[in-house]
Amino acid sequence: MKSIWLAATAAGALLAATTAYAQSADPSTPAAPTSNGADSAGMKKLEDFHSTGAKTIPVVPQGGPKADAIKKTLATIKLPPGFKISLYAQVPDARMIAVGPQGVVTFVSTRKTKVYALTDRAKTGMADDVKEFAPTVEMKIPNGLCFSKDGILHIVEQNRVLAFPAAEFFYESPDVAVATVVKQGDLIPSTEESFNHSARVCRIGPDNKLYIALGQPYNVYAKDKYDIYYKAGMGGIIRMDRDGSNREVYAHGIRNSVGMDFNPKDKTLWFTDNQVDGMGDDQPAGEINHITKAGENFGFPWYGGGHTRTVEYKDETPPADVVFPVVEEVAHAADLGMMVYTGKMFPKEYQGAIFSAQHGSWNRTEPVGARVMVTKVTADGTAPEGSKPFAEGWLDEDGEYTGRPVDVAQMRDGSLLVSDDLAGAVYRITYETP
Repeated sequence: MKSIWLAATAAGALLAATTAYAQSADPSTPAAPTSNGADSAGMKKLEDFHSTGAKTIPVVPQGGPKADAIKKTLATIKLPPGFKISLYAQVPDARMIAVGPQGVVTFVSTRKTKVYALTDRAKTGMADDVKEFAPTVEMKIPNGLCFSKDGILHIVEQNRVLAFPAAEFFYESPDVAVATVVKQGDLIPSTEESFNHSARVCRIGPDNKLYIALGQPYNVYAKDKYDIYYKAGMGGIIRMDRDGSNREVYAHGIRNSVGMDFNPKDKTLWFTDNQVDGMGDDQPAGEINHITKAGENFGFPWYGGGHTRTVEYKDETPPADVVFPVVEEVAHAADLGMMVYTGKMFPKEYQGAIFSAQHGSWNRTEPVGARVMVTKVTADGTAPEGSKPFAEGWLDEDGEYTGRPVDVAQMRDGSLLVSDDLAGAVYRITYETP
């Protein structure tokens, strides 16, 4: 990413920086693509810094009977002593969460076509302003959200990557500053686009590169797909410079990761992985994995989860260098978003721990999941105690889901946000000494 982006603190400077970014000030670096056939005319206007003519932003009403019903559910959620959960915002189809580095706005994605901006203007501990972000940009499955430290919001769609400079400033307008990092059809081969496993996640690494997890679309893919997926990084994690250049496959052998985060202490990447369906209630295990160096192989498709071999590849010899998960989670709980806690609000025993969301099972006769887990990691990268429930109760005694957690994110004050795409809500977990 060009250094001029770092100076984008005012609207005028920001626009100049974005223009230079799109045109590539460094002649040795190819210019980032700025348009493609799938984009709307509005997207093209925004890239050229012209108004689309839009006047209003759709707003999500807060409060009312739905909020009352959600609060009633939250009263049943079990937490350790001293912790409290409350409704932060009503957000339709709430998925991944990105807290703005200025602490002004929190962005929440969906697996559909919208991204929302949440603002707690009155500083009451709940958002009083929830509205669509960049409504004049047409998006397709904009699930992946991640911020750079210099205030640029990256949105990873099914097959495109966009960058929004000063998103915490432009969110007030239907028109936003935007640049294309990876153009439509270049994130994965267009022939491999699917409705399944297309919810991407991303992080900006300590090396200032953009990391993206790319799920492969099958339960277990056929052998003739291996080469194309390996080359594209599907069923893996890729990384690239923030302008889209120097793309490489960082890790592979991953079925469908929808959650990852860097541990700031040693700068290594941790991720969750969803494992093979149709193998019974109790196998294979879900996973929390740890990448210690580039190029590691995490076992899929030879292994369906943990040490369980897949039926499709049972006669194949697995690679000798497979890295097995640090923690094996309960089968089919659908481990999704995760983060390493660096705040100070929670007690010391939770500082440096991994919080992760289990969305809940579909491929199980007895449902499990729908909870937030905590995994306490030691300095040597192990988790001797495994993962334990931290917030649970969205799966009632009748086996009915009253909520399905998707992602977790830390606010500047150290409180924890949890998204729920079933209830259409974002919760806030706080701590006070009992």
